[in-house]
Formats: sequence, structure tokens, C-alpha cells
Amino acid sequence: MISVSRAPNFSNSVGMNSMSMSDQDLGSVAGARGRQRSHSYYSPEDSKNYCPETPTEETFTRPRSRSFYSYEPTDLNSEYDVGNFSRSSPLRQRVSSLIEYHVNKKEKREEEGVGAGVSSKKTKTKRIKHSQIGSKCNLKPVGMMTISESDNWEINSCSGMKYGQFVDWEKIDPEAAVRYQQILQSDQQQLKTMGREGFWATPHTLRAKAYYHIIHSINSSRCIIPDRNVYYEVSKTHFGEQKISTHAVPEYMEAAEIPRYCLNKAGLNSVKKILICLGKCFPDMKFCPILAELVSLLLHFSEDEAECFHSVSRLICYDDHNKRYIDQTFLTYRASCMTFGDLANRCCRGIRKLIASSHQNLFEFYSDWIMWIFADLPFTYAIRVLDVYLSEGYKVLYRVALALLSLYMVSVSSRVADVEDFRTDMKRFVQSVARHCTAENLLQRAFMIRMATRRQLNLLFNANVDALMQKGVGAHQKRQSVETVNFSSFSSCVVTGTEMRVVWAWIPERFSLFSPIRLFSTAEHGRSLASLYSHVEGNEPAVLIIKTMCEEVFGAFLSTDVMERKKHDSEGLAYFGTGECFVFTLRPSMERYQQAMVNIMTRAAAPQMTQHSSSASCLVPPITCPVGTPQDPSYLTIPFSAPLEELTTAKDPRRPKEQEASMFIAASDSQLIIGGDGGTALCLEKELEAGYSEPCETFKSTQLCKGHFKIQALEVWGIQNSMSFSHTFLSQ
Repeated sequence: MISVSRAPNFSNSVGMNSMSMSDQDLGSVAGARGRQRSHSYYSPEDSKNYCPETPTEETFTRPRSRSFYSYEPTDLNSEYDVGNFSRSSPLRQRVSSLIEYHVNKKEKREEEGVGAGVSSKKTKTKRIKHSQIGSKCNLKPVGMMTISESDNWEINSCSGMKYGQFVDWEKIDPEAAVRYQQILQSDQQQLKTMGREGFWATPHTLRAKAYYHIIHSINSSRCIIPDRNVYYEVSKTHFGEQKISTHAVPEYMEAAEIPRYCLNKAGLNSVKKILICLGKCFPDMKFCPILAELVSLLLHFSEDEAECFHSVSRLICYDDHNKRYIDQTFLTYRASCMTFGDLANRCCRGIRKLIASSHQNLFEFYSDWIMWIFADLPFTYAIRVLDVYLSEGYKVLYRVALALLSLYMVSVSSRVADVEDFRTDMKRFVQSVARHCTAENLLQRAFMIRMATRRQLNLLFNANVDALMQKGVGAHQKRQSVETVNFSSFSSCVVTGTEMRVVWAWIPERFSLFSPIRLFSTAEHGRSLASLYSHVEGNEPAVLIIKTMCEEVFGAFLSTDVMERKKHDSEGLAYFGTGECFVFTLRPSMERYQQAMVNIMTRAAAPQMTQHSSSASCLVPPITCPVGTPQDPSYLTIPFSAPLEELTTAKDPRRPKEQEASMFIAASDSQLIIGGDGGTALCLEKELEAGYSEPCETFKSTQLCKGHFKIQALEVWGIQNSMSFSHTFLSQ
């Protein structure tokens, strides 16, 4: 016979169903399915103190019940009386009858005084009742509660039983072992390719080892990264030996909800513990809505809570801005949302116009973009995204969200009239994305999207951070509403409020935070380029809008100050501007034309000026406004700080050197030209009486109007920043 102290094990000496148990353990058989296999202690001494070994004395035959092989979290918080235990199967009825027999026998002995010779320790054993069978060694499990309030969490200190811990899985699947060795021998680029191809997608253990290798290969400049020992200490301090403890929701979490991702109640309980410990170890992390999702996903592939904690800590500590993993403040989170909005503006052109024309909040729609991936995507899709996210960083999330948005555009185009709330409709679409494509097809779509380089994305991200700070969003603030532009009181002799709302949805996110301000109007300032220049110079960017005698309305977004024309000493026209320039039409139809992902944040020069600008532009100071102008444009612009050839798009073939720069804007005293590659998108004459439009390769645009046109009215609009303008401007 084998003596069993805590958990009953099968004995080989009396067949499969024979085991030896103490009186205290008799009752625990009934609660075997509700009792965890081990208590979440951190040292053997603690475990011994909690549940001392007891001698065995009687044996009985125990059937091979299903509860020994399976762990059903739905039974965690049940009180197993004899009736409840015997309701499932005849085998359990047999066990319960044996329990009743031994319990009655023990009670009868105590009543008749037969137990006089029993040691004092044994006589002090509590009487087991039919309504509450259990022992001192039994932890009373408490099931997880659905979180409906944000002020407390109930934490169960016990952990769930692990399965398969006695199996050498590599011998069962030797191919996985071979693949793991390939992973260990691969460099970063090879791991990137493997992740995209799903090299470690199966089996489960291979993916777990791959995640561990990738995450622990991430290097951070931080000297100390919280590890397993830190988790043990923090966890023991806050949870200790308590069976149940109540804690506040971590400050960085937007809500108290945790995605299930197929986790059982014990798993959700572990996620809560990890999230609380992360909050204690990273007090400067003020806003991180995706952390609960990341912890829930990584827990699937972690050996225990401590490993999951350490893995997430490494992602939090990673500080390379070109390949970041987790936003930790509302400021950076919102800047990421704006950066995604800028990318969506280029890749999914129709969605902005659709939402803006329906008078719904575009900022709120894009604020959910990262939650589409980490909260709304089905589990099997989310882990495939996680495969590439761990090796490639934040840029992959932009790609996947853009792929989802493009799929949504196809879906919603046929039912626009039925959509009341695009934000809710998008969430439902992502949740049911399996009806539209597989996880592999989604990733294929994502990597087919033309994307800017990491450096360009980082420049754009930093510019969005600056814009938010101008709106009063601080680095240490929690979620706050960012006031959007109100077009209800907008007035213009060229465009309506709805049309201007669409234009404002087209311009970069960091500028659309601020209200438009009229800089020039032919009705007010006369008809001459000289007058236009004098009123527009010092304002960057600007929106030029024209209304023709044929009631056509079109225009251009000028990303660079027209004062730039004075910096190029050339007999011919000198082109300038950035890849954020675009042209558009409003009437008779609304359309925006912009080259995708070409030098997003880079000031470009014309081909004939490339050599001059690349050698001298680093010496050019940031643009500053003349005294008395309404704003300083440099707060939202990125000065040209590197040779243009270093900022080419990742997947685009390099253009010939003579065609390296695109021709965005050119200006002289006699004409203003927008777009110059393969045709002029828009040209205005000196007296602002007429102009013409041609198809243009710079923006991939068609004619904006019927060729040559006569101007009925022309306006130029600038960006009103958050700071009130100076009284000097108002006094002019």
C-alpha cells in the first residue's frame, strides 16, 4: 500500500482502484473536483505549514472517476454534499456510499467511546457533516465573479491544476523539437519571416517556447526588469496566504473587464493577479488598455504566472521608439490612434469621407483601432497577430488594423443607409471576421499594404504627440476627451460646413484637432498672388479652395509654408513640400488624390534642386512665423533632418536619382503650381482670374475640373492652434 498525505494517487499494489487515505482525506474525495491540486505557495516550507501530512489508516476502493483527469472550472465554487456529488454518475454514487459508510462508522465509534485509545490529535479532528464534506487540507475554492464595478476585484489565492506536466511532449512530436532548434538558430529577420508564415503556430508547446525565446531576446536599456522573483515577492505581499482578497482595479486599466480568450476561471484569476502586480511594479504606467488582453494571451503560452509577468514586463520596458510595443500613457495612446488615422487616410480613403459626412465622431471611431485586434478579434486570429507582433513590434498592428478596415469598407459599402453607429458596427464586423476571411488571409492582406518606414512612422507619431500637448493633453493624465472642431457655425462663400468637415477629415490628424481660420479671400483681400502670399506666408499648413464659374469646387492641401519658395535661388521654379500634400474635389463629387506612403514627413525638393537641398537643408533652421501672425507653424512640423534617399518607403522600388523627389508645390510671382510630375494638378495665374488642371502623377489625380477654368471665388484656410492668438495679430 502507498501512504497518501494530501492528494490521492493511484496505487499499483492493489490494482487501479486501490488507495490508502486518512480520515481527513475521506471527505476530500467528494470535493476532489472542486479542490485545486496545489496551493499557490512559493516555498515548500509554506506548503508544509499550511497542510501537514496525516497518517493513513483505512482503505477503500475508489472508482476511476472522470474528475481525476479533467479540471472543470465551472465547479470551482460549488459546495459538494453527497447529493450533489452523486448526481452525475453511478461511479460517484458508489464513492458517496463508501463515504457515508466510513463517516457513520466514525461517528458511531465516537459516541460509544471506542476511540478512547486514539491520539489526542486525532480526536480533535472535526466531525464531517453530510452537508459540508471536507478537511483541513481542503481549500475552499471561490469562483471568479463577473466584474461589473470598477472599485474592487476578488482574488482567489489558489492556482489551477496543470495538465500534461508528466509528459515529454517533444518525444510525442519530434518535429516540434527540430523546429525549435531552428528557431534558436535564427536571426531577427528569419524570425520575422517565420512569424509571418506561422512556423511555430503548432503545436502549443512550440509556440510557447518560441514566444519565450523571442521575448527574452528583447534587449532594453533599463538596468532592472522585474523578473520571476519580483513577482513572487509582490504577489506574496498582496495576496499572501489569504484565500480571498479584494483589490482596486489597476489605475492604468480603462475598464475592469478582462477578455476570456478561452481561459477558465482560474486563468482569469491569474490574469488579475498579474495585472495588479504589474501596476505595483510600474507606477508610471498611467493608461494601457491593451495590457489585460496581452496578459490573457501570453498566459496561454507561459509556464506559470511568474513567467507571464516577466514576459510582459520585458515588453513594457522596451524603449526603442522605432519598434515600441506598448503605449503606457493616454498621450502616447491617443497619438497612436491619430497615427493610425493618418495611415487610414491614405490606405482606406473612403472611410473618412463616409464617417465625416454622416456627422459621426471620427476621433472616437479611430480610438478603437487597437482594440479591434486585442479585444474584438477571435482568439485564433489574435494569436496569429501575436506571432508577428512579438518579433516586429507596433508597426504590425497598424498593418492588421488597416487590413480589417479595408475589409470593413467592402462590407459596409452596400449597407451604409442601415448603419446608425459606425463604431459599434465595426466592432461587430471584427468579431465576426471569420465570415469574411481566414486568419492567414488577414495577415496576407496586412503585409500587402504599402507602409512607411519605421522612422517615418515615428516622426509622424511624435508630431501627433506635439499636437495633443498643444491641445492640453498631458503625459501623466488619464483618459480625457479631446475637443473636436465644431462646424455648426462655420461660414464660407466657397464651401458648406459639411464639405469643410470632409476636408478636415482628409487633412492629417494633428491638424484636424484645431479649428480652421480664414487667411485669405478674394472677396476680402483682392485678386492677386502677391496679396495671397502676404496673407498666407508664415502659416503652415494651409488649405486652398477654389470655386469656378461653373460651380465646381476643388482645392489642395499645402503641407509646407509658401515662404519656402524664397529659400531657393533659382532662375526656374523650385519645387518644395512634403508627401502630405494632396489635391481634392468637392463638387460635383468628393474625392481626394494623394500619393500613398511617399515621404510622409519629409520636406522634398525638385529634381533640379535635390543636390542643393540634401547638402544644405540640414543647416536650414526650423520655420518661424513673422511677428503678428496667428500661430507658430513649427510646433507641428518636422524639419528636414536627413538626406531624402534615407527615407524611401520600405517596399517601394527605389526611384532613379534624378526622380528622387516628388514635385509637390512650386511658386513664383507669376504663378502658383500644385503637382508637377507628368502634368500639373492645379495652376493659378498671377491675377487669380483663371487657371487650369491636368492629370498629375504626383498625386495620381485626374483633372480636378474641366481643364481651364475661371475663378468665381478663392479662399485659403489655416489651422487655429490651441493657444489663443496674440493680441498683436488682433490689433492689426
